Amino acid sequence: MPTLPETMTAIAIQGKGGPEVLVAEERALPEPGPGQVLIRVAAAGVNRPDVLQRKGLYPAPKGHSELPGLEVAGTVAAAGEGVTRFQAGDRVMALLNGGGYATFALAEEAATLPIPEGVSDAEAAAIPETFFTVWHNVFERGALKAGEWLLVHGGSSGIGVTAIQLATQLGAKVIVTAGSQEKCEACLELGALRAVNYTNEDFVEVVKAETAGRGVDVILDMVGGDYVDRNIRSLGDDGRLVYIGFQSGSKVTVDLMRVMLKRLTLTGSTLRIRPTEVKGAIARAIETHVLPLVASGNVRVVIDSTFPLREAAAAHARMETSQHIGKIVLTVD
Repeated sequence: MPTLPETMTAIAIQGKGGPEVLVAEERALPEPGPGQVLIRVAAAGVNRPDVLQRKGLYPAPKGHSELPGLEVAGTVAAAGEGVTRFQAGDRVMALLNGGGYATFALAEEAATLPIPEGVSDAEAAAIPETFFTVWHNVFERGALKAGEWLLVHGGSSGIGVTAIQLATQLGAKVIVTAGSQEKCEACLELGALRAVNYTNEDFVEVVKAETAGRGVDVILDMVGGDYVDRNIRSLGDDGRLVYIGFQSGSKVTVDLMRVMLKRLTLTGSTLRIRPTEVKGAIARAIETHVLPLVASGNVRVVIDSTFPLREAAAAHARMETSQHIGKIVLTVD
């Protein structure tokens, strides 16, 4: 087994600001603690929370790496005490609390998954954060069932392209919103039944028309702001509104009478602060229900672009254009 180096290359956040505050540094190699694996990173996913952390709006949980990066793929380099499933050399992907923008990263074994046969490192690195988020929020919190309608805002985002495919594969009907004709077409190709270009269409009216006035059953929203009231109007009886972000603001005024009359459920979650046991339970559900769909090719990982690790700033700049379709990934030589 190759000897591990004493240091690693990592992308640190030097101050708060634009992509230029992401700077490569040499750091000491972390050691896996009980229940942890040290992953030699081949690729790391780039996500909106990384951008928020860079701006000083989403700090790392206490006791965890302050480096950005919530998901990686690579091979196990070392295992801590009590690790039983994975050993050195295994190809894995993992959901992290931070530290993914580096050549080595620590992961909890419970939130680590084997990479399916035929899935590349870049594709694997784009799975954990997005698939954990979609599975937990759409299917566990939102309780989406076969035959129901799902509305996904930001349909061409990493979250969106995953939600479209998983919901479709599991028998639901999907409507999405997106900001251009190109993005709408990409969503339709992935299985959405209707894509709403929010620059020139009103999703409330489209939902009403597509569902014969009934409304959708579940909405996955990362926008907030003035979408909140419009979401409530778009839901049918016993509908579920699930929040995973608030790009347009989290403080809003709503008429709760609609919530009461339609028996709506408003919920949401953030995964980063959840206990390891919770993430482990989600990981097992994904391994059972989702990874076979990935391995068979029925659900594909949509990669917008890849950047070398040292060009993390360029990757963030790409994300902030909001022109991407699918995931942005950092790769390690």
